[in-house]
Amino acid sequence: MSSLFSGRKQPQPESSNFPPALPQEPARQPVGFETILGAGATLKGDLRSQGNVRLDGTFEGTLEIDGNVLVGETAKITADINAKNVSIAGAVRGDVSGKKVQLLRTARVWGDITASAISTEEGAFIDGKITMVTHEAAQGFDLASVSLPVHDVSPAPPARDEVAAPGDSGAASPAS
Repeated sequence: MSSLFSGRKQPQPESSNFPPALPQEPARQPVGFETILGAGATLKGDLRSQGNVRLDGTFEGTLEIDGNVLVGETAKITADINAKNVSIAGAVRGDVSGKKVQLLRTARVWGDITASAISTEEGAFIDGKITMVTHEAAQGFDLASVSLPVHDVSPAPPARDEVAAPGDSGAASPAS
């Protein structure tokens, strides 16, 4: 067998008496990135992956990723992103959802973010709504048991230019 790029022959594995290996399930979370969209690449469509994905180029469509997504600084994404964990350093126009969402200092997001945990570095830009979904710390938390501070809600004094009702004293009436 020859190597694809070198032209050299690779040693053939010796036959053994072991039975062929049973097909194994693919690793749930590969180390590193299984799929990479380079800085000079443009892709339109729906991308679904069980592994980790890094985007440095331009992507338009939808991203349904069972693993993690890294949107690099040079990335320009116009898509909804749904992944296990999402780290954003580039530009995203679309909704982002995941267990954890991290916005790095160069991140720019125009869309809603839904996550259990969110972190943002100083300098990150968000134009959208942030929704925190159920988190372990919120389990068993009784909001009704929390006493809220009581504020004085007495009415504000009338404005200077308001006309006093008949019989009121002390209120100024506008000059005629």
